[in-house]
Amino acid sequence: MRVFYSEDHKLRDARTELHGGELVPPFEAPFRAEWILAAVREAGFSDVVAPEQHGMETALKLHSADYLEFLETAWQRWVADGYRGEAIPACFPARRMRQHPPKDIDGALGYYSFAAETAITEGTFAAARAAMDCAISAADHVAVGNTAAFALCRPPGHHAAIDLFGGYSFINNAACAAQRLRDRGAPKVAVLDVDFHHGNGTQDIFYERGDVFFASLHGDPVDAFPHFLGFADEEGAGAGLGTTKNYPLPRGTTFDTWVAAMDDALARIAGFGAEALVLSLGVDTFERDPISFFKLKSEDFLSLGARLQKTGLPVVVCMEGGYGVPEIGLNVANVLKGIAG
Repeated sequence: MRVFYSEDHKLRDARTELHGGELVPPFEAPFRAEWILAAVREAGFSDVVAPEQHGMETALKLHSADYLEFLETAWQRWVADGYRGEAIPACFPARRMRQHPPKDIDGALGYYSFAAETAITEGTFAAARAAMDCAISAADHVAVGNTAAFALCRPPGHHAAIDLFGGYSFINNAACAAQRLRDRGAPKVAVLDVDFHHGNGTQDIFYERGDVFFASLHGDPVDAFPHFLGFADEEGAGAGLGTTKNYPLPRGTTFDTWVAAMDDALARIAGFGAEALVLSLGVDTFERDPISFFKLKSEDFLSLGARLQKTGLPVVVCMEGGYGVPEIGLNVANVLKGIAG
């Protein structure tokens, strides 16, 4: 299995995250990708290559043009206005307020975000583009007949919506991979999101489309970020009615409960007729993850991958979450082992 990895992820190296009322070192940091890369190489996945550089054509089919322009220019605008810290949104267009993009960068940050924990820094956009390039290159690799590829995306992407960033996500890598597979000839594609946190951005992007099925297994939004999307009654709309399936799961969920939901999701994906699968892989379902509350063990991730291998579908794996513990590398490698059979 080929691994797509870019050193440019290191350009995203924020110093601050708002957590528990304090500014703390971010949970999403460069060491994550370095731990994962070392572990997958040790597991025998030595075909590691840099992605091709792609333009923004794929992303523009998923994100609004004004949002992508904002991401590209936000840091420069922030610095030009004399701010000395990292760019953190502080004011949001909430209920009964006007929805318009302010000229002032402080207001624009709130307009284009849904959460205040994620700062924009000098290298954020370049790193996000490199992560997108990994996802698109992995999709291209699968589109020409390879059975699987791993995009070691950092920053992650599944919280990035049509015109919103947050949850460490700026460009939706998994959505870009799915769109690329569609553009390369797959009539129907599925995105399976197994990150602990709901893939609100991916759902937003594909909610009214009938060509991409989205399924997400995640902590119940009443207890877990992003709180305001990911409920079981969200099933798509318009042409996409019936192509969204959420599995909100309670605190303390163990593998037996979790995998029953996954098996149901895979059955629905088969019924949809998907010809390719994108896996939004978060390993923050691990029992020792610091910002999650599921109870999966390292060996469970082997079973996850094996179930995907048994579908017979070509798989593009896009890295999402998993934080703070060295086992994130082992857990990712176990998923890849399962997929590789």
